[in-house]
Amino acid sequence: MTETQRVKLRHLVPSIVTVFAICAGLTSVRMSLEGHLEASLYFILAAVFLDAADGKLARFLDTASPFGAELDSLADFFNFGIAPGILLYNTLYIGTQHASIGWLATLVLAVCCALRLARFNLSIHRADVTLKKDGFFVGVPAPALACLALMPVFLYLSGWQNSDFPVARAIYVICVGLLAVSTIPSYSIKHASIKQAHLPFFVVGAVVLVVCLVVYPWLTLILANLIYLGSLPFSYLSFKKMDHSSDGPEGVEPPHSVE
Repeated sequence: MTETQRVKLRHLVPSIVTVFAICAGLTSVRMSLEGHLEASLYFILAAVFLDAADGKLARFLDTASPFGAELDSLADFFNFGIAPGILLYNTLYIGTQHASIGWLATLVLAVCCALRLARFNLSIHRADVTLKKDGFFVGVPAPALACLALMPVFLYLSGWQNSDFPVARAIYVICVGLLAVSTIPSYSIKHASIKQAHLPFFVVGAVVLVVCLVVYPWLTLILANLIYLGSLPFSYLSFKKMDHSSDGPEGVEPPHSVE
């Protein structure tokens, strides 16, 4: 008989954080079903934070594993594909004459999130996809997908009664879902770097952002979404410029980051 294998506690920490993220997503659904709109949004934002934290912890502790990657993908699908869609539907469509088109947008959002994560899980095993150009994602990442899809709810909470545009809202959510499964390059914040001379400005900006999120959370998130959407053309042009500058003699497209 072989001795029972032991697992170091530090190997479990990132997965525990991921489980907490799943709990945050589930609690968001509960808050949504009970009519606590703001609490539901806060739990989704907590899931965004925990999603970033578990990856950082896995790299810091050097405990990345296939199990953790799969668990993280499942958490992302629920937290950023299902929970936001349910919140959107319960807040803006349920009980209205446009409930069906709202549910259609919810389904498209969830399916696009699932397809994106499946594409990412497949791509990490491909030899031709590396982190050589890790300044970009391919398509909109799952946390950004959730924040962009929740824009109509942010507008609703900021005081704009947008109940007169149910079809436009649904089309917007569907388009956001399609951005996630597209091949449009988008800037990767987690791989970004700044010059040391600009560090004080970055710290001040981060403090201002946190204060704005506390005082004016929904307006701040609306502005952040608009800035992110406005950055997509620039990220596309930046990627194309980098692509052309690093093409080999045979014009082979260099590998780049997917997630």
